[in-house]
Parts: sequence; structure tokens; C-alpha cells
Amino acid sequence: MKKRWKAAHTAANEFTPKSKIDKRLVETETKLVKITAFDLPDAWYQALKKIWEEGELFPVGYGSETTDTKKLDITLEVLHPENRPLLHDKAPCDMSYVTKYFMEYFWFGEKKPDETYTYSSRLRSPVDQIEGAINRYVDELFDRQVTLVVRLPEDIHKEIKGKRHEPPCLTIVDTEITRDESDKKLKFTMVGYWRSWDAYGALPANLAGLQLFSEAFVKELNKRGRERYRAKWEEVYTGPMVMHSKNCHIYQRQFSLVEELMKTKRQSFRENFSRKNAE
Repeated sequence: MKKRWKAAHTAANEFTPKSKIDKRLVETETKLVKITAFDLPDAWYQALKKIWEEGELFPVGYGSETTDTKKLDITLEVLHPENRPLLHDKAPCDMSYVTKYFMEYFWFGEKKPDETYTYSSRLRSPVDQIEGAINRYVDELFDRQVTLVVRLPEDIHKEIKGKRHEPPCLTIVDTEITRDESDKKLKFTMVGYWRSWDAYGALPANLAGLQLFSEAFVKELNKRGRERYRAKWEEVYTGPMVMHSKNCHIYQRQFSLVEELMKTKRQSFRENFSRKNAE
């Protein structure tokens, strides 16, 4: 990786006037990190802590907000997203907001007149992917082709019908049902990709909303499975959640909020795990 960046830096210096070299190209290097969290509040805190301590400074030149940020390329694994509470007590939203967010933006498919799209409007139309996914799992629990797609090819355009267009942050949700090795239960797992992710303001509601989505999905799946197979149907439960983002960031306007949050001690999954083993 470092060799490639050096080569790019050399090439840029040789063939481009220094005044035209984009500093983001030659002075930054994408840093990939893996975070394993016990639950959603732990995931939010750990993601912010990692970005705050190790994130690279990145000036956003184009997007919904042009400002300085700190960012990382993150893979976030949440082992027990079903654990309550779904939100950290310092999160900038509450469960009333999350419940409304889940219904409007992940489940029902409606959108307001001033909205170009919502995640659920694209998941429900022109093809109802949620309905199709449930039906496929009823037919075959271990189907490995059940992927829900939010982004569309036309999202590559900066403008659509003469209006500025922002592509969705959530791009894709891949799903799978597997048997948990520890408790032998069938678990519904979600793997998602976010092209851009506001770690402080959006991440907690996004993850909590996706967990409510997972619970609603599994509830409907079990209902239809029991109707078709009766006593032969094996219950499915919500399982781990894995999210990726090449640009999980904190905006400059949030720096003071995150700095204050970092003064709050919250044990990580590893600290909790180590303490339980010691006992």
C-alpha cells in the first residue's frame, strides 16, 4: 500500500504542476480497521473512539456537507445487536426517533413529496425486495442469494432532472441464515455497505433501525414459515450484524461533542469479555 502511494506521489510530482496536485491524493492513506462490538451502544462508542484517535483528516470537496472530517475505512461487527438498549445513553437520538425512522426509511416504502427516495422506497419499488426476500427464505432457509440493493445505476449522476442528486449512503444489504455454533439456533445475519457514514449523527439510528428491520423481517418470516410447514418449521432469530464503510467519519462541527463523549468511560466488548473470564 505504501509503495503504491509513493509511486502515485512521484508520478503526480513529475507530470502535474505542484499548484494542481490535490493534497488529499498525496498526503493521505486509507486506513482499514476492524471493530468487534458486543452490542449497538458499544459499536457506536468504539467507532467514534477509533476515528477520534486514529482517523485521518480529510477535507470533503463535494457532498452533502463540504467541511473537514476525520475518517477511517471501517468494518464493524456487532455480535449481539438485539441487546437492549439499542442506543447509547449519549446518542443524539432516542428510541421514539429510531422507531419512526425504521418505519419510514426501512420498512414501509412511502416517501414524502420533497424526498427523491428513501431506503425503503427503493427496497419496495419497483420490485418489492423485502417481500421477495421473505418468500425466498420460506422456500429455502439456506438460500445464499438473497441480497437487497438500494443504489441504482443512475445514482452516478450529480444531477437528475435538473436537480442536484445525492446517492444513498446505504448501498447494499446482503443477508444469510446460518446455524449459530454456540446455541445451535438459526440466525438471520445482515452485512451492509455504506459509501459514506456519519459516525456521530447517523450511525446509532442507522444500526438501531436496521435491527428493528431485522426483527420485523424475522417475525414475518417465522409467521409464513409456520403457516406453510406448521410444526416442521424451525424458528429463526436475529443474528450478528456486519457493516462496512470506506468513509466512516466525524464532521468538524462534531469534534467538540466527540471529545466530550470520549471522557465518558464505556467498557469495550473485549474488556467485558476479559472481566467475565477472570470471574
